Amino acid sequence: MKKWQIITCLFMLLAMITVQPVQKADAAAYLAYGTNSGEVWDLQYRLQLLGFFHSKLDGVYGKQTVNAVKRFQKQYGLPADGIVGAQTWSKLKQHSVNAKEMEMLAHLVYGEARGESYKGQVAVAAVVMNRLQSSKFPPSISGIIFQPGAFTAVDDGQYWLTPDKTAYKAAWDAARGWDPTYGATYYFNPATATSKWIWSRPQITTIGRHIFAA
Repeated sequence: MKKWQIITCLFMLLAMITVQPVQKADAAAYLAYGTNSGEVWDLQYRLQLLGFFHSKLDGVYGKQTVNAVKRFQKQYGLPADGIVGAQTWSKLKQHSVNAKEMEMLAHLVYGEARGESYKGQVAVAAVVMNRLQSSKFPPSISGIIFQPGAFTAVDDGQYWLTPDKTAYKAAWDAARGWDPTYGATYYFNPATATSKWIWSRPQITTIGRHIFAA
């Protein structure tokens, strides 16, 4: 190939690279008064879970939803404008779950702690919620639960058992803020734990057969 042909090819390649559209990360849904979408259902569910929204879920961003958002924003130190943008979504997802994530929490509770007391079952779900608020763990319920090696029930398949009503109630109470572990992000059964590392974690409390640690 001649020199001028090589130069021409290089310019064409450069042009092709230059005009390729930049792929942007998915932006959080922007919700405001009058919005009617699936994201509003998600928003209302989270707000209802946290005790800010007291009406029937309808997927319509009306006055009651606006007021609920303002109450949430005020409590969590955000500008109380009643509009859900990236900042409000981020805070909501750090402190709440949606319906699908609630289902996942219930599966984990049942798989990990169905033989424990009710408090012990809430404690297992609380550990997941505590991890959700920590930068040391994945930023989503699914990421936390399915992080490789994080939970025995996922590894041995017990996660996929059908949860009972108690597991759902325990998941709901933990997601609403009840934390019997006082901030624990780990737990283990001392009768079966073989990891030296888990024993090195600062222990906070014991509930049933589980030790909860930071």
